[in-house]
Amino acid sequence: MNEQQLAKTIISQIQSADAWALGAYAAQKFTVLRTTDEYIGGLQFSCNGFNVKGKVTIQLSWNDTYTISFYNRNNNLMKTVEGVYCDQLVEVLDFIELQEEEEGMKIEVSLN
Repeated sequence: MNEQQLAKTIISQIQSADAWALGAYAAQKFTVLRTTDEYIGGLQFSCNGFNVKGKVTIQLSWNDTYTISFYNRNNNLMKTVEGVYCDQLVEVLDFIELQEEEEGMKIEVSLN
């Protein structure tokens, strides 16, 4: 798989999990990330979410997991999450929209 195909696969994995996710993040300016010693390649996009107004990088590690990094408008690293599997992409990317008081909040549902 070449780098462009990988970037398209990442977008497809996100859309398969949540068809509205990229729109909700106001994702735009998609860029293919090149292969390095640490990563096979990946995807970068700008976003304008509640929590993250800047850019996101999603890089595929050689162990077949993703590393996702969030940057603010000044290109300062806000957060990095390593070891993300494809079915966890949207869950981690939701940090873009997460309000600070929601982070770490556990939601319990009772059916009684």
